[in-house]
Amino acid sequence: MNNLIVRKISDLENRPYKFVQKGVEKGSIAIMYRGDKGIAIGRGLKTKINVNLGTSSGHCIQEEEIQKAKIAECYGADTITDLSTAGDIPEIRRSILGVTTLPMTTVPLYQAVAENTLDHLTDDIIIENLKEQVKEDISSMVLHCPSFETIKAMKHSSRILGVVSKGGAMMTSFMLKNNQENPYITHFDEILTLLKSKKIVLSLGNTMRSGCIHDSRDTAQILEIEENIRLAQRAHKKGVQVIIEGAGGHIRADKIAESVRYYKEKTDFPLFVAGPLPADVGMGYDHITGAIGATFSAGAGADYLCYITRAEHKSLPTPDEVKEGLMAFRIAAHIGDSMKYGVSDQDKHIAENRARMNFQEQAIYALDPEEAGRGTPTDTNCTMCGSFCAIKMIQTYFLKK
Repeated sequence: MNNLIVRKISDLENRPYKFVQKGVEKGSIAIMYRGDKGIAIGRGLKTKINVNLGTSSGHCIQEEEIQKAKIAECYGADTITDLSTAGDIPEIRRSILGVTTLPMTTVPLYQAVAENTLDHLTDDIIIENLKEQVKEDISSMVLHCPSFETIKAMKHSSRILGVVSKGGAMMTSFMLKNNQENPYITHFDEILTLLKSKKIVLSLGNTMRSGCIHDSRDTAQILEIEENIRLAQRAHKKGVQVIIEGAGGHIRADKIAESVRYYKEKTDFPLFVAGPLPADVGMGYDHITGAIGATFSAGAGADYLCYITRAEHKSLPTPDEVKEGLMAFRIAAHIGDSMKYGVSDQDKHIAENRARMNFQEQAIYALDPEEAGRGTPTDTNCTMCGSFCAIKMIQTYFLKK
């Protein structure tokens, strides 16, 4: 544990040093390191947001991903994840790392499959690929660890959609094709030694998440949570920090808080949530749908959110859509934190300046000051109400009287 970074984190989070220190020791807080900075994720801290980047076989323009990475850092992302599956993947990672200071997460299996295909994939290739990525300036790695038991449970499920996790589908397909156990599980101790040597956080993937709101939590999801917790406990004993992905995907609105609490009652390891999406009809506006679900999950105790853009289910997002999705999830995280810890002074400062009709000062305290300041009046008049401003009328006829 880097004591200097822990002190910086305690200042940023407005938490005592020992609170953060004990959280890391207990496993309820994980720190992603990048150079001389660290981002802390976990119980009692501000909700953090991850932005996914990366090429695909359908769209591979390295310069776009670099631009998205810059946008993610500029507009307040806490971490980035490279999910590239096309092009020169190591070079894409190096380029993104070269223009950002944020902690980066990777999914090693993506590169292993992209470069070898499932037909030529082997245990050795999977593990060697992971070893190579450990040598890079990576802060966290996602490992999808489905077992035959969870796969069997999924097969017997009445789901509309089966495995919708890309990494989970890759690993599940590899296991079924070769009729063998998950190499991440059989090589788990060796992997932990590698991760510990570089202080890389282990993120245990959410293979069995639901792909639509009509697919409720089932036996496969329950088994995966239990299996991931057991793996997390093994990792923690070996000195490896862990985050568990769970309660993500698509969950009907009235079940989101329950899903988060179900996880939180079982373990203290930080909870990473993708979305979740509480409706399927918002296609084209999934950044809004996802932010609604993210608000519920953050308010119920989720520690770490993965943003969603309006391009979800359709295509890779454009740079503008990355910004839009990130801001939607920053709002969700802010509201979720107000539910967990109480309303913030930031909201109060905006309200006080709104009462004074000071538009410029309002914008300064907004999550996106640039956008908040766009089109604001240069005096105390706005075009929304014109001469019939409620605040002005009350100040004139009620407060003065």
